[in-house]
Amino acid sequence: MAMRIDGKAISQAVRAEIAAETAKFKEETGVTPGLAVVIVGEDPASRVYVRNKRTACEQVGFYSEGYELPAETTQAELEALVDKLNRDEKIHGILVQLPLPPHLDEEKLLLSIDPRKDVDAFHPYNVGRIMIGEYAFLPCTPAGIMELLTRSGISCEGKECVVVGRSNIVGKPMAMLMLQANGTVTVCHSRTRNLSEITRRADILVAAIGKADFFTADMVKPGAVVIDVGMNRRPDGKLTGDVDYASVEPVASAITPVPGGVGPMTITMLMKNTLRAAREQTARA
Repeated sequence: MAMRIDGKAISQAVRAEIAAETAKFKEETGVTPGLAVVIVGEDPASRVYVRNKRTACEQVGFYSEGYELPAETTQAELEALVDKLNRDEKIHGILVQLPLPPHLDEEKLLLSIDPRKDVDAFHPYNVGRIMIGEYAFLPCTPAGIMELLTRSGISCEGKECVVVGRSNIVGKPMAMLMLQANGTVTVCHSRTRNLSEITRRADILVAAIGKADFFTADMVKPGAVVIDVGMNRRPDGKLTGDVDYASVEPVASAITPVPGGVGPMTITMLMKNTLRAAREQTARA
Protein backbone atom coordinates (compact mmCIF):
# COMPACT_ATOMS: atom_id res chain seq x y z
CA MET A 1 0.00 0.00 0.00
CA ALA A 2 1.30 3.43 -0.95
CA MET A 3 2.29 6.06 1.58
CA ARG A 4 -0.41 8.72 1.60
CA ILE A 5 1.24 12.13 1.38
CA ASP A 6 -0.94 14.20 3.69
CA GLY A 7 -0.88 17.73 2.31
CA LYS A 8 -3.23 19.00 4.98
CA ALA A 9 -0.99 17.90 7.84
CA ILE A 10 2.20 19.11 6.16
CA SER A 11 0.54 22.42 5.31
CA GLN A 12 -0.45 22.95 8.95
CA ALA A 13 3.12 22.26 10.06
CA VAL A 14 4.54 24.75 7.55
CA ARG A 15 1.97 27.40 8.53
CA ALA A 16 2.93 27.00 12.17
CA GLU A 17 6.56 27.65 11.20
CA ILE A 18 5.55 30.71 9.15
CA ALA A 19 3.48 32.04 12.06
CA ALA A 20 6.49 31.72 14.39
CA GLU A 21 8.79 33.40 11.86
CA THR A 22 6.24 36.17 11.32
CA ALA A 23 5.94 36.87 15.05
CA LYS A 24 9.72 37.16 15.29
CA PHE A 25 9.88 39.39 12.19
CA LYS A 26 7.18 41.71 13.57
CA GLU A 27 8.97 41.93 16.91
CA GLU A 28 12.32 42.76 15.28
CA THR A 29 11.08 45.25 12.67
CA GLY A 30 7.66 46.48 13.76
CA VAL A 31 6.41 45.53 10.28
CA THR A 32 3.41 43.27 9.64
CA PRO A 33 3.54 41.38 6.32
CA GLY A 34 0.65 42.53 4.14
CA LEU A 35 -1.13 40.72 1.31
CA ALA A 36 -3.72 42.20 -1.06
CA VAL A 37 -6.00 39.83 -2.95
CA VAL A 38 -8.00 41.10 -5.93
CA ILE A 39 -10.87 39.19 -7.52
CA VAL A 40 -12.89 40.30 -10.55
CA GLY A 41 -16.30 38.75 -11.25
CA GLU A 42 -18.51 36.20 -9.57
CA ASP A 43 -16.69 32.88 -10.06
CA PRO A 44 -17.72 30.79 -7.00
CA ALA A 45 -14.54 28.69 -6.88
CA SER A 46 -12.37 31.81 -6.96
CA ARG A 47 -14.36 33.38 -4.14
CA VAL A 48 -13.89 30.29 -1.95
CA TYR A 49 -10.17 30.33 -2.72
CA VAL A 50 -9.94 34.02 -1.81
CA ARG A 51 -11.72 33.40 1.51
CA ASN A 52 -9.24 30.61 2.25
CA LYS A 53 -6.37 33.00 1.58
CA ARG A 54 -7.76 35.51 4.04
CA THR A 55 -8.12 32.78 6.67
CA ALA A 56 -4.51 31.72 6.07
CA CYS A 57 -3.36 35.33 6.57
CA GLU A 58 -5.11 35.43 9.93
CA GLN A 59 -3.53 32.12 10.95
CA VAL A 60 0.03 33.28 10.31
CA GLY A 61 -0.41 36.84 11.59
CA PHE A 62 -0.48 38.82 8.33
CA TYR A 63 -2.38 41.98 7.48
CA SER A 64 -4.67 41.43 4.49
CA GLU A 65 -6.88 43.43 2.17
CA GLY A 66 -9.48 42.01 -0.19
CA TYR A 67 -10.93 43.68 -3.28
CA GLU A 68 -13.99 42.07 -4.89
CA LEU A 69 -14.61 43.92 -8.14
CA PRO A 70 -17.62 43.57 -10.46
CA ALA A 71 -17.25 41.55 -13.67
CA GLU A 72 -17.61 44.72 -15.78
CA THR A 73 -14.48 46.31 -14.24
CA THR A 74 -12.34 47.87 -17.00
CA GLN A 75 -8.66 47.24 -17.67
CA ALA A 76 -7.88 50.83 -16.68
CA GLU A 77 -9.73 50.49 -13.36
CA LEU A 78 -7.98 47.24 -12.51
CA GLU A 79 -4.55 48.59 -13.41
CA ALA A 80 -5.22 51.73 -11.34
CA LEU A 81 -5.92 49.54 -8.31
CA VAL A 82 -2.74 47.53 -8.89
CA ASP A 83 -0.76 50.76 -9.21
CA LYS A 84 -2.16 51.96 -5.87
CA LEU A 85 -1.20 48.65 -4.24
CA ASN A 86 2.28 48.79 -5.80
CA ARG A 87 2.82 52.11 -3.96
CA ASP A 88 1.22 51.05 -0.67
CA GLU A 89 3.95 50.35 1.89
CA LYS A 90 1.57 48.25 4.03
CA ILE A 91 1.19 45.79 1.14
CA HIS A 92 4.13 43.48 0.44
CA GLY A 93 2.35 40.99 -1.81
CA ILE A 94 -0.27 41.43 -4.53
CA LEU A 95 -2.33 38.57 -5.89
CA VAL A 96 -4.87 39.01 -8.70
CA GLN A 97 -7.06 35.91 -8.83
CA LEU A 98 -7.05 34.24 -12.26
CA PRO A 99 -8.78 33.67 -14.57
CA LEU A 100 -9.99 37.18 -15.27
CA PRO A 101 -13.17 37.90 -17.28
CA PRO A 102 -12.45 37.54 -21.02
CA HIS A 103 -12.52 41.28 -21.79
CA LEU A 104 -9.48 41.86 -19.55
CA ASP A 105 -5.87 41.38 -20.67
CA GLU A 106 -4.22 39.02 -18.15
CA GLU A 107 -0.75 39.37 -19.62
CA LYS A 108 -0.83 43.17 -19.46
CA LEU A 109 -2.23 43.07 -15.94
CA LEU A 110 0.51 40.72 -14.69
CA LEU A 111 3.13 43.03 -16.18
CA SER A 112 1.70 45.91 -14.16
CA ILE A 113 2.40 44.21 -10.80
CA ASP A 114 5.67 45.25 -9.13
CA PRO A 115 7.89 42.13 -9.43
CA ARG A 116 8.93 42.61 -5.77
CA LYS A 117 5.25 42.17 -4.78
CA ASP A 118 4.48 39.42 -7.31
CA VAL A 119 3.94 36.65 -4.74
CA ASP A 120 2.39 34.35 -7.37
CA ALA A 121 5.69 34.55 -9.33
CA PHE A 122 3.89 35.07 -12.65
CA HIS A 123 5.71 38.24 -13.76
CA PRO A 124 8.24 37.55 -16.57
CA TYR A 125 11.00 38.97 -14.37
CA ASN A 126 10.35 36.34 -11.71
CA VAL A 127 9.83 33.59 -14.30
CA GLY A 128 13.26 34.42 -15.71
CA ARG A 129 14.84 34.22 -12.26
CA ILE A 130 13.32 30.76 -11.78
CA MET A 131 14.88 29.66 -15.08
CA ILE A 132 18.39 30.53 -13.89
CA GLY A 133 17.81 29.26 -10.35
CA GLU A 134 18.21 32.66 -8.64
CA TYR A 135 14.62 33.30 -7.60
CA ALA A 136 12.97 35.30 -4.84
CA PHE A 137 9.56 33.68 -5.23
CA LEU A 138 8.31 30.39 -6.65
CA PRO A 139 4.86 29.69 -8.15
CA CYS A 140 2.85 28.40 -5.23
CA THR A 141 1.69 25.01 -6.52
CA PRO A 142 5.10 23.76 -7.77
CA ALA A 143 6.75 25.11 -4.61
CA GLY A 144 4.15 23.27 -2.54
CA ILE A 145 4.84 20.03 -4.39
CA MET A 146 8.57 20.31 -3.73
CA GLU A 147 7.82 20.92 -0.05
CA LEU A 148 5.60 17.82 0.05
CA LEU A 149 8.34 15.71 -1.51
CA THR A 150 11.06 17.06 0.80
CA ARG A 151 9.02 16.60 3.99
CA SER A 152 8.04 13.09 2.90
CA GLY A 153 11.70 12.12 2.49
CA ILE A 154 11.49 11.90 -1.30
CA SER A 155 14.38 13.24 -3.37
CA CYS A 156 14.35 14.07 -7.08
CA GLU A 157 18.09 13.55 -7.40
CA GLY A 158 18.93 10.99 -10.06
CA LYS A 159 15.25 10.13 -10.52
CA GLU A 160 13.26 9.97 -13.75
CA CYS A 161 10.68 12.74 -13.27
CA VAL A 162 7.74 13.07 -15.66
CA VAL A 163 5.49 16.14 -15.62
CA VAL A 164 2.27 15.82 -17.62
CA GLY A 165 1.06 19.34 -18.35
CA ARG A 166 2.92 22.41 -19.63
CA SER A 167 1.04 25.37 -18.15
CA ASN A 168 2.94 28.46 -17.05
CA ILE A 169 1.40 28.09 -13.59
CA VAL A 170 2.29 24.44 -12.86
CA GLY A 171 3.88 22.34 -15.59
CA LYS A 172 6.76 24.52 -16.78
CA PRO A 173 7.96 25.77 -13.37
CA MET A 174 7.49 22.29 -11.91
CA ALA A 175 9.88 20.89 -14.51
CA MET A 176 12.44 23.60 -13.72
CA LEU A 177 12.32 22.94 -9.97
CA MET A 178 12.76 19.20 -10.43
CA LEU A 179 15.63 19.84 -12.82
CA GLN A 180 17.28 22.15 -10.27
CA ALA A 181 16.83 19.36 -7.71
CA ASN A 182 18.92 17.12 -10.00
CA GLY A 183 16.03 15.13 -11.45
CA THR A 184 16.01 13.97 -15.08
CA VAL A 185 12.85 15.63 -16.36
CA THR A 186 10.46 14.88 -19.21
CA VAL A 187 7.52 17.22 -19.92
CA CYS A 188 4.50 15.71 -21.66
CA HIS A 189 1.42 17.40 -23.07
CA SER A 190 -1.60 16.93 -25.35
CA ARG A 191 0.58 16.32 -28.41
CA THR A 192 2.85 13.76 -26.76
CA ARG A 193 2.87 10.40 -28.54
CA ASN A 194 2.81 7.13 -26.60
CA LEU A 195 2.11 8.93 -23.34
CA SER A 196 1.70 5.74 -21.31
CA GLU A 197 5.14 4.52 -22.32
CA ILE A 198 6.69 7.71 -20.96
CA THR A 199 4.66 7.85 -17.74
CA ARG A 200 5.57 4.21 -16.99
CA ARG A 201 9.24 5.26 -16.87
CA ALA A 202 8.62 7.83 -14.15
CA ASP A 203 10.05 7.41 -10.67
CA ILE A 204 8.10 10.59 -9.83
CA LEU A 205 4.98 11.37 -11.85
CA VAL A 206 3.29 14.79 -11.64
CA ALA A 207 -0.22 14.78 -13.16
CA ALA A 208 -1.43 18.27 -14.08
CA ILE A 209 -3.72 18.14 -17.11
CA GLY A 210 -7.18 18.77 -15.67
CA LYS A 211 -8.81 15.51 -16.79
CA ALA A 212 -10.67 13.58 -14.11
CA ASP A 213 -9.26 10.12 -13.26
CA PHE A 214 -7.17 10.11 -16.46
CA PHE A 215 -4.11 8.33 -15.08
CA THR A 216 -4.78 4.66 -14.38
CA ALA A 217 -2.65 1.87 -12.90
CA ASP A 218 -1.38 0.69 -16.30
CA MET A 219 0.20 4.14 -16.83
CA VAL A 220 2.23 4.06 -13.61
CA LYS A 221 5.53 2.31 -12.87
CA PRO A 222 5.30 0.04 -9.82
CA GLY A 223 6.80 1.88 -6.85
CA ALA A 224 6.47 5.33 -8.41
CA VAL A 225 5.69 8.49 -6.45
CA VAL A 226 2.48 10.01 -7.87
CA ILE A 227 1.64 13.70 -7.35
CA ASP A 228 -1.89 14.63 -8.40
CA VAL A 229 -2.40 18.34 -9.14
CA GLY A 230 -5.87 17.91 -10.65
CA MET A 231 -9.04 19.36 -9.12
CA ASN A 232 -12.07 18.10 -11.04
CA ARG A 233 -15.74 17.48 -10.35
CA ARG A 234 -17.31 14.14 -11.18
CA PRO A 235 -20.92 14.08 -12.46
CA ASP A 236 -22.04 13.22 -8.91
CA GLY A 237 -20.37 16.41 -7.65
CA LYS A 238 -17.51 14.72 -5.83
CA LEU A 239 -14.03 16.21 -6.11
CA THR A 240 -11.42 14.08 -7.85
CA GLY A 241 -7.95 14.51 -9.26
CA ASP A 242 -6.31 13.65 -12.57
CA VAL A 243 -5.29 10.27 -11.10
CA ASP A 244 -7.66 7.34 -10.63
CA TYR A 245 -6.68 6.98 -6.97
CA ALA A 246 -8.36 3.62 -6.38
CA SER A 247 -6.42 1.86 -9.14
CA VAL A 248 -3.10 3.72 -8.81
CA GLU A 249 -2.71 3.69 -5.02
CA PRO A 250 -1.91 -0.07 -4.82
CA VAL A 251 0.79 0.35 -7.50
CA ALA A 252 2.52 3.51 -6.23
CA SER A 253 4.98 3.81 -3.34
CA ALA A 254 3.58 7.24 -2.38
CA ILE A 255 0.62 9.26 -3.62
CA THR A 256 -1.20 12.53 -2.91
CA PRO A 257 -4.97 12.34 -2.41
CA VAL A 258 -7.55 14.75 -3.83
CA PRO A 259 -8.68 16.59 -1.83
CA GLY A 260 -6.08 16.97 0.91
CA GLY A 261 -2.88 16.61 -1.11
CA VAL A 262 -1.39 19.40 -3.20
CA GLY A 263 -4.27 21.85 -2.69
CA PRO A 264 -3.60 22.90 0.92
CA MET A 265 0.06 23.56 0.12
CA THR A 266 -0.67 26.15 -2.57
CA ILE A 267 -2.04 28.79 -0.18
CA THR A 268 0.60 27.94 2.42
CA MET A 269 3.38 28.68 -0.07
CA LEU A 270 1.67 31.96 -0.88
CA MET A 271 2.09 32.85 2.80
CA LYS A 272 5.77 31.88 2.60
CA ASN A 273 6.27 34.10 -0.46
CA THR A 274 4.54 37.03 1.24
CA LEU A 275 6.76 36.78 4.31
CA ARG A 276 9.84 36.71 2.10
CA ALA A 277 8.56 39.75 0.17
CA ALA A 278 8.04 41.63 3.45
CA ARG A 279 11.58 40.75 4.58
CA GLU A 280 13.16 41.89 1.32
CA GLN A 281 11.18 45.13 1.07
CA THR A 282 11.87 45.98 4.72
CA ALA A 283 15.60 45.31 4.28
CA ARG A 284 15.70 47.73 1.33
CA ALA A 285 13.69 50.46 3.09
